[in-house]
Amino acid sequence: MSGLTHFDAEGRAIMVDVGDKPVTSRTATASAHIIMTAETLAHVIAGTAKKGDVLGVARIAGIMAAKKCSDLIPLCHPLPITKVAVDLTPDPDLPGVRITAEVRTTGQTGVEMEALTAASVAALTVYDMLKAVEKSMEIGGIAVLLKEGGKSGTYRKAEG
Repeated sequence: MSGLTHFDAEGRAIMVDVGDKPVTSRTATASAHIIMTAETLAHVIAGTAKKGDVLGVARIAGIMAAKKCSDLIPLCHPLPITKVAVDLTPDPDLPGVRITAEVRTTGQTGVEMEALTAASVAALTVYDMLKAVEKSMEIGGIAVLLKEGGKSGTYRKAEG
């Protein structure tokens, strides 16, 4: 099936057997952003959102999401994650919040899905925390920025 690893010869979805792959250090960084009005962003920066610390809660949600990725994405392997870092940065030029999530493990498969899940759930949490103020917020920019380790080596998303 065109080199797609999550399908067997009959085209059925399968969980890839990574048992024979070498254990290596693996890292992935993913991004997301959430666009909002300048007025809504002012609540984030000032810490005046009614639900509390928007960025702090979203950071914890992103970390928790990375750890639960295999519960959410059916064919992901449960992994011994060694690090999750989620950074949320207010950006008045967007206006909104830029999110990066870095995940690390030492294992037989990569952590791209964990990083993407962390960034996505952090963005969803920002939306949840602010939806009473603005329902028109828009989430986007979800992408793998960097992947290191494993047979395929390093991938870095091109700028732009």
